[in-house]
Amino acid sequence: MPIKATDLKRGQALLWDGQLHVVIDTDHVKPGKGPAYVQAKMKNVDTGTIKTNRINSSDKLEDVSIDRRSMQYLYDGSGHGKGPFVFMDGESFEQIELDGDLLGDKTNWLVENLDCTVMIFDGRALGVDLPAAVEMTITDTAPQPKGATATNQLKEATVETGARVRVPPFIDIGQRVRINSETGEYLGKA
Repeated sequence: MPIKATDLKRGQALLWDGQLHVVIDTDHVKPGKGPAYVQAKMKNVDTGTIKTNRINSSDKLEDVSIDRRSMQYLYDGSGHGKGPFVFMDGESFEQIELDGDLLGDKTNWLVENLDCTVMIFDGRALGVDLPAAVEMTITDTAPQPKGATATNQLKEATVETGARVRVPPFIDIGQRVRINSETGEYLGKA
């Protein structure tokens, strides 16, 4: 089904030059001189290459229907954060494995039993959409300095997956916090 270039969204799949691509990022550009266009950063699903394409605003693109299944993240097959990462369909109990390369930075926010949405096209997994916020446990951080009263100061902390986040000074080891899965920002205590 054709869609307008201005309607492209992050995570959308489409056919570009006869190959399946997933949109990573889009930007609508209106230069002072010349027609407006959409600059779309797309990843080729087959080759894994990422390329930025300039598309006229009036162009139509071929949208692809992708099956989005709710699945639960079970475990990392390597045990070292490298994958394969195993997901299970809650209805059919079918398990699929995804490479760490396919997930990218999202592996930082995968905790056991996390409900995710896995995108599947022609029986092949394309990627994973995580919930907007993920609850994680702080495993390492510096103690709060005595007398620190500045309100906007943040300190480094490590969460259970090994990812590093910036948290307020009152957060201690063992506390549960909510993290934005898109940006890696601290959202609050869990």
